[in-house]
Amino acid sequence: MKKDSLKTWFKSGSPWVWLNGGAVSIAIIMTLGLLALIAVRGLGHFWPANIIEGTYQIPGEPAKTLAGEVVQAEEVPRARLAATGLPVNVEGGEFMTRELLKVGNREIFGADFSWVIGEWLSDVRRPAELMAIERREWGNFYGYLVNVKESGQVVAEGEGAWDEFQKRIERVDLLHTQIERLEKKDIGRINAGLERLRLKTRKLELQGRLDAVAQAELDAERAELDAEYKVLESQLSDLHQQFQRDSVTVKVSDGREIELNMGKVVRAFRPNAMSMLQKFGFYFGKLWEFVSDDPREANTEGGIFPAIFGTVMMVLLMAVLVTPFGVIAAVYLREYARQGPLTRVIRIAVNNLAGVPSIVYGVFGLGFFVYVLGGSLDRLFFPEAAPAPTFGTPGLMWASLTLAILTLPVVIVATEEGLARIPRAVREGSLALGATKIETLWNVVIPMASPAMMTGLILAVARAAGEVAPLMLVGVVKLAPSLPLDGNYPYLHLDQKIMHLGFHIYDVGFQSPNVEAARPLVYATALLLVVVIALLNFSAVYMRNHLREKYKALDH
Repeated sequence: MKKDSLKTWFKSGSPWVWLNGGAVSIAIIMTLGLLALIAVRGLGHFWPANIIEGTYQIPGEPAKTLAGEVVQAEEVPRARLAATGLPVNVEGGEFMTRELLKVGNREIFGADFSWVIGEWLSDVRRPAELMAIERREWGNFYGYLVNVKESGQVVAEGEGAWDEFQKRIERVDLLHTQIERLEKKDIGRINAGLERLRLKTRKLELQGRLDAVAQAELDAERAELDAEYKVLESQLSDLHQQFQRDSVTVKVSDGREIELNMGKVVRAFRPNAMSMLQKFGFYFGKLWEFVSDDPREANTEGGIFPAIFGTVMMVLLMAVLVTPFGVIAAVYLREYARQGPLTRVIRIAVNNLAGVPSIVYGVFGLGFFVYVLGGSLDRLFFPEAAPAPTFGTPGLMWASLTLAILTLPVVIVATEEGLARIPRAVREGSLALGATKIETLWNVVIPMASPAMMTGLILAVARAAGEVAPLMLVGVVKLAPSLPLDGNYPYLHLDQKIMHLGFHIYDVGFQSPNVEAARPLVYATALLLVVVIALLNFSAVYMRNHLREKYKALDH
């Protein structure tokens, strides 16, 4: 009886339902767990951790005072520590505590991080006056504020020095913003204008049309730009002098006093004296800086806005390029091509293209798009720029085109499946009412298949946004000094190199000279990449659902 009931249960398919449900649940739990791990490791980096100070004494050596943030703590076997040469008593307990301290002050200690043995660190305290100074270069600096100076003269010390220090930081930050605006926007516009005049002059020379009148007009424009540049150069020089005017004296944990120029200071804070509300305000300010600012310190400090902008811009261009080609190819294969052996071979080839390693597409893009197509464009339309390449070098356009070729099979397959699901009666009804075949396709078939097209586009965006290998060959770089979209003609610079979140993760994680400082940024950038891909996909899903509801009545 039990055997019969068990056989009936198996035949009903319930075991497979439970098995599939369990597999899906495990996959969801693992995905959420991975995202939670990335979020905790990445977002925790921006929290203003307390700074400890204590006496550290290695047995047999003089004691010294250390200050820094505790980044990591772990239990390590005594025998393993003894094997490294440390004077560890192996007859004690089985484990000892090892802590990773972010000690900063790189110009003094030589490294930002230092491993210490917890049992050898005594008299641990958290002084409220101990501050962290975040700098534009050389990482954090930890110490006690002694005084604030203006042009070498002390203007504040003691209790009033901290408030004066904060005021001077605000002033320096404002000056830095003005300097950046002058350098990137105003002087950048003039440099672009001078380069445009240089290319125009060379083009007229090559065409034999550089007469006295044309030369005079060019010289007048160049003189006007030069005069404007001299004014901006004078303003920039004044701003730099003001920027370097102030300095502070900081006392390090070992008693030494160091003078720091305030032009290198981004912010200063005392985490041990901050309330929970102040820490939350600081935390969200750092998060905003991370998504809105430019990177600095070999991409281990500052923000990653250029990488976000480059990723989104490249994916949008890819979507604009791949959609019409994929739809046209699918419409031809399904609606016009004679269904025979050749068509079946083409479909098999398209499906196989989806499995080609992405680096192969990168090599193809470099060889065909950059060297052949880009070199031809340079010879035909930009001879005045030679020997410097314009489109004959990796850039935004070629990166987008390479991704479009990479994701084209996905769009073709999804669109063709959508076309196949449309009932034949719909086509015949349209033709019976007098519409031509092209009118039937344009007004009836393609709109009804648009949800399937959006599905293909969603899959294409999801794959393209996370690709790294081909982009390293066709346009993505470690650091791009300016965005491909600005106020200089032609405004969208398709020949310019860009940053990308995926490549940024690779660079920070595996090419950074400061591994410990870069590690949390790898998690934070990975989380941001997932968020960007999710937002792009949700936007496409919303449009697909809207189209599906719009044409649901026709589908039935």
